[in-house]
Amino acid sequence: MNIQNLGLSELISNPITVSPNTSLLKTREIILEKKVKRVIVIDKKNPIGVITEKDIAKKIYELGTKPINSVKAKDFKPKNLYTLTKEDSVKDCAKLMKKHRISLVIILGRNKTLQGIVTKTDLVKAFLTKSSDSIKVSKIMKTEVITSAPSDPILHIESLLIKYGISRVIIKRNQIPVGIVTFRDFVPAKIPQWIAESADPKEVQEYKFKKGLKEMHSNQMSYLFPFHATDIMSTKPITINENDEVKQAITKMIKYDISGLPVVKNSKLVGIITKTDIVNALAS
Repeated sequence: MNIQNLGLSELISNPITVSPNTSLLKTREIILEKKVKRVIVIDKKNPIGVITEKDIAKKIYELGTKPINSVKAKDFKPKNLYTLTKEDSVKDCAKLMKKHRISLVIILGRNKTLQGIVTKTDLVKAFLTKSSDSIKVSKIMKTEVITSAPSDPILHIESLLIKYGISRVIIKRNQIPVGIVTFRDFVPAKIPQWIAESADPKEVQEYKFKKGLKEMHSNQMSYLFPFHATDIMSTKPITINENDEVKQAITKMIKYDISGLPVVKNSKLVGIITKTDIVNALAS
């Protein structure tokens, strides 16, 4: 795969940055104004943290009676920062993402100064625009797909999302994909918005079973019991044929702003391909 040896200098982008003393409100304003998913916190040109919109929403939710104006970027819980240099390759980056299950790598220059970032989407786009390889979807797709039937209760679908730690369940009828259900389709309104937006199965589960929420969870289950997949699923899912090229799958992901596609053969479900699968292929 010729793209694997490509240097990261051709992929990196300049991130939006904030200082450690930037206020929470200003940080949120910057994220919304610049329409980015994250900002990098830098101290004297050295990256010391990453803040996402979800982090901000979570911090606001946890404030309680603490004045919102008192919270600074340096007050956010530190994340592990995974770094490389411009001299490293696409394969190096993909391997790091695969190993740590991350979607962002920070690129450092001399004296540990920030040079830029590379995201999972950057790697996927590079595969589309810079690779001369012709790879069939069938070569890298997953053949084990978590599925459900249109008549299945949504509480059953929720249990599948939590059990397997996945972000979507494919709804199929007679082996044909007819819909997709994600956490966002049915996270209850009583769950904080920061969780609903991220649709993280584990966080949703942890929140539900916190002390004092058992009654809410019981009421929620009673409310959701009559509903089935057909009530909440996204219909007419975007699919890709197993004999199509990976580049065609990437084009659809970018066009429809999605991260995964059901894979079909003669209209019947045979697998699934995601951005993670493409990054993992670049890592091998």
